[in-house]
Amino acid sequence: MLNDIGKIKTIAYYTAKEVIKSRILYNVLLLGISLLVVTYVAFSFTYGEASRVALDFGLGMLSISSVGIAIFIGVGLLSKEIENRTVYMIVSRPAPRYTFILGKILGLTCVLVLNILLLAALTLACYLTLGGELYPIISYAILFTIFESILVLLVVSLVSLVMSPTMSVLITIVIYISGHAIGEAKMTQFANHFPSLMKLLDFYQFVLPAFTKLNIKDYVLYKQTIGFDYIFSTLSYSVIYSMFLVLLSIIVFEKKNLD
Repeated sequence: MLNDIGKIKTIAYYTAKEVIKSRILYNVLLLGISLLVVTYVAFSFTYGEASRVALDFGLGMLSISSVGIAIFIGVGLLSKEIENRTVYMIVSRPAPRYTFILGKILGLTCVLVLNILLLAALTLACYLTLGGELYPIISYAILFTIFESILVLLVVSLVSLVMSPTMSVLITIVIYISGHAIGEAKMTQFANHFPSLMKLLDFYQFVLPAFTKLNIKDYVLYKQTIGFDYIFSTLSYSVIYSMFLVLLSIIVFEKKNLD
């Protein structure tokens, strides 16, 4: 067991190192410049709302960029290893296949979280510079963004084990949009007038990742507070669903023919 943990850590280290070498963190620089421009515009042309504009834009870009990066790095979970033939050297050694999957996912997750934390720091710096106040809910919004991006990473990684990179990206985008749209659809009067449709939406929301639960930007901007029960239930859901996706990825990879 300890030997397997060491192998997982080694694979995670080299995976993170390889992703960082791909200059993915330049995303932080580009979005940081965009955030500074928006902050300057907000300061110059808004009165009393500049900090809120900066926070709104920062959290929005944080979510979009983290999801984009998760898809970009997750889709190559196995395809690049097969192309470079490094996966054959790894799985040919006397080590369980799950160490490869767990190591890859752990390494990609570390890079993803690092990117989010750097962008979050830039967002908060601009927000505080414009006179904004720190609320605990802002930290929860950042934490939810981390879990949202990890879920996207796990979805695209799982799909990429059985489909081509292009199809994996398309399916992940559809799942991500659906995960946000279903929650909004359930609140419409049209859905409430048709119980059968509501049951169908409930089923899809149960099967698909409920990304809408992780979007609390409106609470951050307008209410500055959120119930602890909601935070606990959402974080619990995210952890359990993430573990389920990891387990499913391990099962698929164990049965995958790499010849």
